[in-house]
Amino acid sequence: MRTLLAAVVGTLVGATAAIAEETPTFYRDVLPILQTNCQTCHRPGEVAPMSLVTYEQARPWALAIKKATQSRAMPPWFAEPGITRYANEHEKVLSETALDTLARWADGGAPAGDPATAPPARVFPSGWNITPDVVVEMPKPFELPARGTINYKYVLVKTNFPEDMWVVAAEMRPGDPAVLHHGKVWVRPPGSKWMEKAEPGEAYETETQRDILGRNSVEEGNDILGKFNPGLGPQRFDRQGAAKFIPKGSDLVFELHYTTSGKPASDVSKLGLVLTETPPDTRYFFHAGPTALNLAIPPNDGKAEVVSEVTLGEDARLVYAQPHMHLRGKDFELRVVSPEGVSQTVLKGRFDFEWQMGYELAEPVPIPKGSKLQFITHFDNSKGNRFNPNPETKVLWGPQNWDEMSNCFIGVLFDRSTAPEKVFLKSGPSLLPRAEFGPTLESFNQVPKDAVAAASNGDAPGGRAGQ
Repeated sequence: MRTLLAAVVGTLVGATAAIAEETPTFYRDVLPILQTNCQTCHRPGEVAPMSLVTYEQARPWALAIKKATQSRAMPPWFAEPGITRYANEHEKVLSETALDTLARWADGGAPAGDPATAPPARVFPSGWNITPDVVVEMPKPFELPARGTINYKYVLVKTNFPEDMWVVAAEMRPGDPAVLHHGKVWVRPPGSKWMEKAEPGEAYETETQRDILGRNSVEEGNDILGKFNPGLGPQRFDRQGAAKFIPKGSDLVFELHYTTSGKPASDVSKLGLVLTETPPDTRYFFHAGPTALNLAIPPNDGKAEVVSEVTLGEDARLVYAQPHMHLRGKDFELRVVSPEGVSQTVLKGRFDFEWQMGYELAEPVPIPKGSKLQFITHFDNSKGNRFNPNPETKVLWGPQNWDEMSNCFIGVLFDRSTAPEKVFLKSGPSLLPRAEFGPTLESFNQVPKDAVAAASNGDAPGGRAGQ
């Protein structure tokens, strides 16, 4: 009897183990993960290099999927865990169960399984990740040569909207994602002097046409409406009933950072907007945030530190952060420092130039009047950084990839009756020496010459790297 009982128990244990180790199948187990975490980018017409919508598309990449997910290289997400919770984290961070499923599927030969077990296909709006109510595109293509450096371009689009509009979502889409590395679209309200001399549809650049471009400032109500970066996706502004404001008669300005691809190209980027008919009580405003325009990174420094800050003149709530650096960017930390000096880290992580992520805070962080947003970044200007264009040079602030930037775009909420220029005061004097770096923040593709001179002389107080 004992022998029989042991045999029965052994059989049950073996069957249980076999069930536990059953190889996952694509349709039943893998496809739901790809739909939730991958297909936003991995589908035809998007930024990823391959589509993962069907079994036939995903099967050849099974082992690559395992490697990329096990190393946490994919999906791209660089925030350090345990700091705070993020509303968009579930789309980017795979659970241990999902990681195990993808690995066992690849190791087991990547079987298809029964198509009847597949979830319904994820439906995306044609050509968009949102369903836009309004679409605005550049009036004519920008033609790129096969090779060479393209300076930042600015294109004025005369929209002259006939009525005030409140926007709950925006998505900027490149005409050719192979050549637009990143870009943004600004609201230029009536009365703004920025680009008032520009010919609509023509592409202007800061390096040679500053007299036409003029000055981009917060005081005139200029606001970032939508952004494009690889992997960033659309932006939503309806947190806690908020929305972005486009005053009647506003125009838009497309800011474009192109890179050549080895062959001639043509780009017509566009912006889609989702509107609300009910004006909200709360306004959502994008700001370039803490910005170190006077950074100076020494040659061969593998961990140069740069610190910048911006002071808030009215109560606000932080809901979004997107760090921005270039090829030497290593890591970042964003802190809220109260008027009493109490510091709270709200975002910390490593930086990847190829995937400049935006982080939506699950719960808005209060920023009382008089608080500072402080941004600490580190740069690898050493030979050990394989992306480093030249470790032997001092690196200054500048728009091109071989230059550097250190700023954190922020999304904040405040009462819609509050003027934006009252919210964002000048940066701390120990970090940015000139008042115009604060409330009159120029588009940081237009560096004040005295800031560059200070950095060149090693006098840049914008970070320890420059001291």
